[in-house]
Amino acid sequence: MTIPPVSGGDASEADAMAAAYAAADAVLARMTVRERIGQMTQAEKGSVTPDEVAAYALGSVLSGGGGAPDVNDAAHWRAMIDAFDAGARRSRLGVPLLYGVDAVHGHNNLHGAVIFPHNVGLGAVDDEDLTERVARATAVETAATGARWSFAPALSLPLDVRWGRTYEGFGQDPDLVGRHGAAVVRGLQAASEDGRGLRDASAVLACAKHYLADGGTRFGSSMRVDRDQLDAAADDPTLANAGSHEAFLEEMARGAWTLDQGMAEGSDALLRRVFLAPYRAALDAGALTVMASYGAWNGVRMHANRALLQDVLKGELGFTGFVVSDWDGVAQLDPEDPRRAVAAAVNAGVDMVMVPFAWRAFQDDLAALVETGEVPEGRVTDAARRILAVKARMGLLDADDEGSLGAAVAPPPLDAVGQEDHRTLAREAAGRSQTLLANHGDLLPLAPSDGPFLVAGRAADDVGLQCGGWTISWMGAAGPITPGSTLLDGLREHAQDAWVRHEPDGDGAERAPVGVVVLAEPPYAEGMGDRTSLALPDADVALVERVRARVDRLVVIVFSGRPLVLGPVRDLADALVAGWLPGSEGAGVADPLFGARRYEARLRYVWPASDEALPLHPFGGDGEPDPPGADDPRVAWPLLHGLTTPSAR
Repeated sequence: MTIPPVSGGDASEADAMAAAYAAADAVLARMTVRERIGQMTQAEKGSVTPDEVAAYALGSVLSGGGGAPDVNDAAHWRAMIDAFDAGARRSRLGVPLLYGVDAVHGHNNLHGAVIFPHNVGLGAVDDEDLTERVARATAVETAATGARWSFAPALSLPLDVRWGRTYEGFGQDPDLVGRHGAAVVRGLQAASEDGRGLRDASAVLACAKHYLADGGTRFGSSMRVDRDQLDAAADDPTLANAGSHEAFLEEMARGAWTLDQGMAEGSDALLRRVFLAPYRAALDAGALTVMASYGAWNGVRMHANRALLQDVLKGELGFTGFVVSDWDGVAQLDPEDPRRAVAAAVNAGVDMVMVPFAWRAFQDDLAALVETGEVPEGRVTDAARRILAVKARMGLLDADDEGSLGAAVAPPPLDAVGQEDHRTLAREAAGRSQTLLANHGDLLPLAPSDGPFLVAGRAADDVGLQCGGWTISWMGAAGPITPGSTLLDGLREHAQDAWVRHEPDGDGAERAPVGVVVLAEPPYAEGMGDRTSLALPDADVALVERVRARVDRLVVIVFSGRPLVLGPVRDLADALVAGWLPGSEGAGVADPLFGARRYEARLRYVWPASDEALPLHPFGGDGEPDPPGADDPRVAWPLLHGLTTPSAR
């Protein structure tokens, strides 16, 4: 199947890109090879100084997961980023910097930023306008701190929900993923802001990721961690961010790094219909950066896959932006020979290399490769030209009256971070994402008069658990890690004078007419969240059983990044709600519970009845849809299942 070149919108878009390349060429003509390599270099903020940015002409700096300044507030974020940008402007040509962050559900590394539901929840709502508004608010808060590039949207189609990045995907439908990916691009890049688009001070450059087939990896194929050398992983500077070595070993025993960064296989038809299609939608919406996947397609790692990066993406799809590698992804191509790894990636079509730690070695290696001809100088020129053209589209190559590039544009004010209308939007998104799986006897919506209410489970009053991974730190954490409201806050708001008793462990003795048990997956990110089993822990089942024995009717709400195997809980509950990961405004989870809004969300993932059913998805090997139906014994609930309730009664 041939996919036509991306339109990029219309003729004016093409004209804008042509003008951007003309501006890039004017700067490129003055650059040495080393300065072009500098544009291709992206270092992590903890391994570089502003003076080094100036001396080595770096094109980009990023904050990795949890990469906050020592004081994690908006003012210190802006000061940190401004200092790096000032360093770039002190370089010989003064080319401004692109600062990148993983603002994947809000400006989520920043304490006090509004945290929105993860994509798994937004996909359940399937309202592109809502997704775009969430992205727009995210961009405003991100740009307020000086960061103008977000590594979002994820265009993953998770075919095996044991994957730890399932919550980053909107669902198991390429059309859904493409539509919402495009909405994120429009929202981040201020597509409707007075026609300025990326030149708007509140615009944030989008990045479609992870190209390609990152959600199609085969269980057990992860290439990230050698299970025969687990002690060596303790020295890995990235994995160390997940916590202690003992905690790492515990996660490995539960199945960490079995799917993420693994091998995906299949026909060309499957690749194009399922995995490639959403990228065309995002590129048509104006995405100008694409991040390569750690994984491999039919045995070829994406970071070295010239056929898919150069021939398909840049050739067949006509992508005129630039490709960035994932965190230290180039080094994984050949850990024993970093120079050979750099040659493979750059020759395959990677333009900017996210090399968080060894960025000086990367520059030396690439310069040496150009000298020997192993990497053609023209490939380096093309990469730098693409990067500069994107910067030009953002106004960063505009010259002021004195000839300095990137005339200063005032970012949104710092008080845009955490502003009340963003919290209102996040509450709307949290409430609308709630997916009603079962509602026996029409228990929901509740009324205040149905109380007193017994609320059990630590997750009922825990902002960290309801936000999940990629929140303040890479892995996220339980507890009051950032300001927000909880489900318990919302229950008390709606129940008014009715009695609401919270027992974190459900170990009291008093009865109640209605019980609400809130369960949650512990926060995780990437391959650290891969699991062998998705069955609820015994402790969660026991909690539900204890409360069931003390109430007349029982609601169970599950905060999770993916469908879980509910086992006996499915029969113990009168009403079951997939709460997903609703973000910092958890009070919104109570809104449909009490009828302040309707339950209307639908499943965008096939919900498995057992671990043995996995993987379970709607695609066959030939790429044609064959969704498992409701009568399939492997299925607890099929795609598009979701009950609807009336609004307030």
